[in-house]
Amino acid sequence: MRKLFQLCLLCLSSLVHAAPGVFPDSTFNNLDYGLYWFGQGDTWQKAVPGQSNAYYGASKPTVIYIHGWQNGSTARKDRETFNREGAGGPSLDLASAWLSAGYNVGVLYWNQFADEGEVTDAEAKIWSASGPRAMRWRNASGAYSSGPGQSAGDLLFNSYKDNMAGYSGSNIRILGHSLGNQMAIVLTKKISDAVTAGTLSSKLLPKRVALLDPFYSNNAKSWLGNQWTGAVCRNYVSELKGKGVIFEAYRSSAVTSTVFVGDANSGLMKMTAFTELKPWYFNSTQITEKHNSAVWHYLWSFSFNPPLISGTSNQAASARTSDSRIGTLMNGTQKLVQDQGAYTKEPSDDNFKLQAR
Repeated sequence: MRKLFQLCLLCLSSLVHAAPGVFPDSTFNNLDYGLYWFGQGDTWQKAVPGQSNAYYGASKPTVIYIHGWQNGSTARKDRETFNREGAGGPSLDLASAWLSAGYNVGVLYWNQFADEGEVTDAEAKIWSASGPRAMRWRNASGAYSSGPGQSAGDLLFNSYKDNMAGYSGSNIRILGHSLGNQMAIVLTKKISDAVTAGTLSSKLLPKRVALLDPFYSNNAKSWLGNQWTGAVCRNYVSELKGKGVIFEAYRSSAVTSTVFVGDANSGLMKMTAFTELKPWYFNSTQITEKHNSAVWHYLWSFSFNPPLISGTSNQAASARTSDSRIGTLMNGTQKLVQDQGAYTKEPSDDNFKLQAR
């Protein structure tokens, strides 16, 4: 059981390696975080408030990805991008179909804060600047430096609102993988609070949030008012659903739900359009690949028609499924379980069946 525990922790910290040279050394030697916009072929430009960006249009639909725990990534000079071949995914630019459909495609990076040996130390920074490691950040030599006096959640919220001021579109989608699902929920809650307070345009409230193999640690946290992170996330999601935000969740591995590592948070899953993926093209020891598959499977699924519920013409959940259909699934009483396509990576042959949540 101890070996399983250690393997699961390793999987949570496993990374998708960016192609060599995608980011300059300065990105890892100095503190760098916040919003980056991407173009075709993993090209990128960091968002800077008040400056034009080659890969951003203020009226376009927008999808923004948030990564999770990044143990050891800075020394390797790695950042997650939209080429997921290093994570067992296809040798494709998974942003391409979104870009071709007219989307802004972005990543909110907090990798140097998330580069901790213990997942809970990174988790704390999402919520508080006063956790076990405060807001220290790591550079490429492996050394830590004292960080800002704001939580990573606050820092990413500020990057989001400052760089999307003047947004005139009507469709923003946030994706959060593993630990990053908590950041996606926290970010959306901060946006909602600012909209309610009248300090932020309602156009900046995400319409849809996708939780990809989400992770929540066990036990109450002193830096969170002695609450579990999963419980607070449930409260936030309940409130946000009341404000019209649509939530979908995809489970692709046991790593995020084994009692020895994380809180399955089944109560939260029941509040979403919840899908259990079966990436059986990986063997039983390839837990890392299964954990990461939730990201590239979701991104890739945008390239294909929505999957169907077996034996019907009703649509199951995917990135391509309409917001209204995801909302219907979210408000239903059943979850989706993969029924076909489990042995092929390409989402085009996926079908699902309904089961009680």
